[in-house]
Amino acid sequence: MSVIETIIDIPVEHEKNVCGQFDSYLKKIERTLHVTMIARDGALKLIGPEQMVKKGKSVFSNLIELSKRGNIITEQNVDYALSLSFTESDDQILEIDKDIICRTINGKPVKPKTIGQKQYVDQIRKKIIVFGIGPAGTGKTYLAMAMAIQAFKNGEVNRIILTRPAIEAGEKLGFLPGDLQSKIDPYLRPLYDALYQIMGAESYLHNAEKGLIEVAPLAYMRGRTLDNAYIILDEAQNTTPAQMKMFLTRIGFGSKVIVTGDQTQKDLPASAASGLDMAKRILNKIDDIGFCQLTSSDVVRHPLVQKIVQAYEEYESRKEPVDKKGKIFTERKARNDN
Repeated sequence: MSVIETIIDIPVEHEKNVCGQFDSYLKKIERTLHVTMIARDGALKLIGPEQMVKKGKSVFSNLIELSKRGNIITEQNVDYALSLSFTESDDQILEIDKDIICRTINGKPVKPKTIGQKQYVDQIRKKIIVFGIGPAGTGKTYLAMAMAIQAFKNGEVNRIILTRPAIEAGEKLGFLPGDLQSKIDPYLRPLYDALYQIMGAESYLHNAEKGLIEVAPLAYMRGRTLDNAYIILDEAQNTTPAQMKMFLTRIGFGSKVIVTGDQTQKDLPASAASGLDMAKRILNKIDDIGFCQLTSSDVVRHPLVQKIVQAYEEYESRKEPVDKKGKIFTERKARNDN
């Protein structure tokens, strides 16, 4: 295999951003693609096998363009650009970056960062009900909140309703002090966090007082008909089939529903069926309902989160079914039992 070298110009003002602290991003690209990269005097020299040098040039050119658009390059950007370089979609990272949903209270743009997130956002725009299913850190709730707040600001809906089942994550917290709102607030804190970051605390409180933004446990949805509303159900893997049916049948005219959940993090009793799992089986052929399956490659938190999710996925795929006594079934035992 022939060894070649090529040179890429780096604008001085973007050099630190795209190379990383102590050239950490360059070293990551070198290790992944098995090339040599030398940054000097506003230029980057790539040396290595022809195919890998082309991939490296594509990755670095994409990072420079992202930096020119005002993005702070993170390790996640580098990892994702590298993963796309091994596919036919290596230029899509720039197309994804153009899709700005809204801006946070600090002016930071909120936009999809992966192909999976882009497909999720597009589904939300096209469908009446969308299920965003995937592991932690894939932006399911945050992007749904951003879409809801933008629709509210544009006058597309009259109010936003955020809900989730009030179930402890494997712990028994006992009786919590305070009034009813104080008791349910801890369960709804992730929704408040996203609201404050995108909308701002003052704006949220102002609209909440008018009843235009409502954050409530799922049990409060029974018996209601929700017209002209953006409704988000978070942590849907913890709903029962009856709760999920109750929630989905609340939708009225002019409303949009987003259901988010992680099928690997259920807090329901072991014997209870998940409403999210059942809805996925029952509703997947209805045209106005979209299902978006996000994966570990769509994780946009700390890179370590992506590795943790992948490790758990690999473990779950290897794990064999066990009987009630905890003994592993074998094919021979299964045949004998039959």
